[in-house]
Amino acid sequence: MYSLIKKGSMRISDAFAFSMTRFFRLIADSFFLKRYGHRAVVLETVAGVPGMVAGVWMHFKSLRRMKAGYGEQIREMLAEAENERMHLMFFIEIAQPNTLERFIVLSSQLVFGIFYLFMYAFFTRTAHRMIGYFEDEAVNSYTEYLNMVETGELEDSPAPPLAINYYKLAKDAKLSDVIKCVRADEQHHSKTNHEYADNL
Repeated sequence: MYSLIKKGSMRISDAFAFSMTRFFRLIADSFFLKRYGHRAVVLETVAGVPGMVAGVWMHFKSLRRMKAGYGEQIREMLAEAENERMHLMFFIEIAQPNTLERFIVLSSQLVFGIFYLFMYAFFTRTAHRMIGYFEDEAVNSYTEYLNMVETGELEDSPAPPLAINYYKLAKDAKLSDVIKCVRADEQHHSKTNHEYADNL
């Protein structure tokens, strides 16, 4: 993982962040197995929480301290939340989640939202590191998803119109094109959150 490779060692807070990431990955693997479209629906609804929490927290921090220097960070975090929300919209069109999965989505938003707000308020560095690790896992998951599509194990269906418009793809774009774009987004989010954690 990022901090292990970069620094050759791991702080206790990083170890906690990493263990939480492995825990959530285990749950996703156990529940969804190779159903990557459905996995993406649930994971992206969780992924949309941290950027919004961080952006709003930074906003109020700026107001409280009466300092204007947080603008770029606030915009970055809110843009991340919006980007993850769009990912969710793409995969809802692709996977067509059933009633149980929609309930899981709503439950995940509530539970993870409260958990992450607590983490961000009291352990900001660990919160960013955890999301960096989450995004690393997302990159791995989307790489596995892409491999299954490219090898023919899963159908390379037409890309949702929403994704075509969002990424300005060709009108005949496929699911594989969307996965590549989403994976690139996750790589950017990983880099951003690890850098925030490094600088705190």
